[in-house]
Amino acid sequence: MSSHAATPSGPATAVAYRPLAVPRPGIDALLSIGLAGILAAIAFAAQGGLLLGRTTKVELALLIGSGVTVAAATVLAPPRRGPLCGATTAAAFLALALFTVASVAWAVQPSDAWVEADRTLTYVAVFAAVLSLVRVVPERWPAVLGGIALGAVVVAGYALATKVFPGALNPDELYARLRAPFGYWNALGLTTAMAVPPLLWFGARRQGPPLLNALAFPALGLLLVTLMLSYSRGALLALVIGLALWFAVVPLRLRAAAVLGGSAAGAAFVVLWAFSQDALTQDRLPLDVRVDAGHQLGLLLVALVLGLTALGLAWGFAAAARPLTALERRRAGIAALVAVALIPLGMGVRLAQTDRGLFGSIGHGVNQLVDPNAIQPSNAPGRLTSAGSVRARYWNESLKMFRDHPWAGVGAGGYATARPRYRNDLLDVRHAHGYVFQTLADLGILGMALSLLALVAWAIAAARAAGLRPKDRGRPFTPERIGLITMATIVVIFGVHSFVDWTWFVPGNAVVALLCAAWVVGRGPLRRNAAAEVRPPLRLDLDRTRIAIAASAGLIALLAAWAVWQPLRSLNASNDGLSRLEAGDINGARAKALDAHDRNPLALDPLTVLAIVEVRRGDKPAALHAIEQEVALQPANTEAWLRLADFQLNQLKKPKLALRSLGAALYLDPRNPSTISAYLQVKRRVTGKKAAVPPIQPGQAGSAPAAPPGTAPAEPGAAAPAQPPGTQ
Repeated sequence: MSSHAATPSGPATAVAYRPLAVPRPGIDALLSIGLAGILAAIAFAAQGGLLLGRTTKVELALLIGSGVTVAAATVLAPPRRGPLCGATTAAAFLALALFTVASVAWAVQPSDAWVEADRTLTYVAVFAAVLSLVRVVPERWPAVLGGIALGAVVVAGYALATKVFPGALNPDELYARLRAPFGYWNALGLTTAMAVPPLLWFGARRQGPPLLNALAFPALGLLLVTLMLSYSRGALLALVIGLALWFAVVPLRLRAAAVLGGSAAGAAFVVLWAFSQDALTQDRLPLDVRVDAGHQLGLLLVALVLGLTALGLAWGFAAAARPLTALERRRAGIAALVAVALIPLGMGVRLAQTDRGLFGSIGHGVNQLVDPNAIQPSNAPGRLTSAGSVRARYWNESLKMFRDHPWAGVGAGGYATARPRYRNDLLDVRHAHGYVFQTLADLGILGMALSLLALVAWAIAAARAAGLRPKDRGRPFTPERIGLITMATIVVIFGVHSFVDWTWFVPGNAVVALLCAAWVVGRGPLRRNAAAEVRPPLRLDLDRTRIAIAASAGLIALLAAWAVWQPLRSLNASNDGLSRLEAGDINGARAKALDAHDRNPLALDPLTVLAIVEVRRGDKPAALHAIEQEVALQPANTEAWLRLADFQLNQLKKPKLALRSLGAALYLDPRNPSTISAYLQVKRRVTGKKAAVPPIQPGQAGSAPAAPPGTAPAEPGAAAPAQPPGTQ
């Protein structure tokens, strides 16, 4: 095990070490700060990606920004030499996005499919923007890693601050697990996990100001504390796999191990203390109890930062003053390998001492992981050592949907609408908690094939760019090559986590992964980049072809932004219509409802508002027509049938028609107590005697009751659920 790569110039020579010298901010530092601000702003603005208003505003900014970036890069890029790097991956990604758009035609919930198509197209735009950017400024890769690390530290710092100062920042929090600013703890955990490789690179590199490198120690310590206090098992697993890849490939093993080991040791002290405090680990505690414990945690975090900063400076000084000899590096490497090997050995010994024994414990853990009826672990630190999860239930349901709709699925975003026919519980779950399972349910074999095509294209291009192919052995590990490997590791961490969660819906997570993925493949093959080449200075090239491409990029971005904006405009118009109706302006309310329907003809809310307005106007046939349009638009949506049944029963006074509509709703939602109760009541009203519940087909289940007509439309995810997403 070596701590550095051999270079043609021979061993490094001793240089003067000035650990306290304050570096002057260069262009990379300024770019890192700017990028960190953008990434943090996306995380705070979009949060968990569940609120249409927040998500749409972020997508609009990303689309317009991407269009401007592509246009500017087009007129600034150097003359084209060879194929456009990353084009194959981008084409496969675009094909997946276009298929997602096409799924609106057969989706069980076309309005949600539109929203998911907007999200995917936005991600494609970000990918294309980074591809164009890397052609213009490929040497700015350190700024990318710095921006990712700094942005994650800002997010993690705020999350910890909500724990330290709950009275000022988070007085209404019910749960002990850290989840701000996303509102979802696994998204926060993934943010910290993806920032660990860049900080390892910062702390282990030989370039850069010593003071800045030393700050990697406290920054990494804060990220690890945040990760553990989020109790995110998926993020922890993804980080372990990503670090295994990084340490297996990158030659800075000993230096990085020192950074990781020192930071982890300091973080472990804080985490163990926090886990022992009921005031920091129990849900629904009084604010005054949380405040006292939070202040104590804050003091420990200050001590952690100061201690790890001192450790980083001392380690940097010692490494520069007395570099290890080859024999010492070998011995240290062996010691590190032994220490790593002792971890699974210790776990095996611990499991062997349990009642089930080693293999029985492993088998029990696997069974808990894949059992659809497994008990959900508690929201406590103990969940970190528990294999139990109800994700297998969601995966099982998505596979049932896939079997019923194998080729094209139920349409993008359709899992939540189709799930009531397949589930055996009353949990309100919007995602299948796994990219593979969600894609199989939503987009079927064709969507999965396009996803695999994009993944394979990216993996091949990334291996060429980072020098991970067998033919690249022996090539020097230049700083840029290590940086590209670090970016690829970030993508791997995101991919592993996406297999067991739905964080690709969270822009704050997905944009970081897209940034790294596009930069790596956009850089091109290692062999070509390693060749000595003097880059010409950037200058405007305003030939007709480039101007046409730039103008096209801007126009496409504007058109995509307009399409993304329409669902939000429709929702706002629906809410405005209800507001005018409450104010007595019936004509204005009707106009707003019609505007909302024109803006998004796939949504139910505008038609519901229109039906309410028509009832107020005394035109019940028009109101019935509006509700029947809802059923025709989304016949697989239980909510549409319940609204129709409510209107038929309470407005038209036709219980027989209402019973037929309730029968359809019960077919789609057979285990919902509210639907069952409504069906029985109307059945007794029609027949005058007690009615039996229609038989439920094996494997079918229900969903939460739908909102009755007259309920104000709201943004998806706006209502605070009894249990937030991710507890499943």
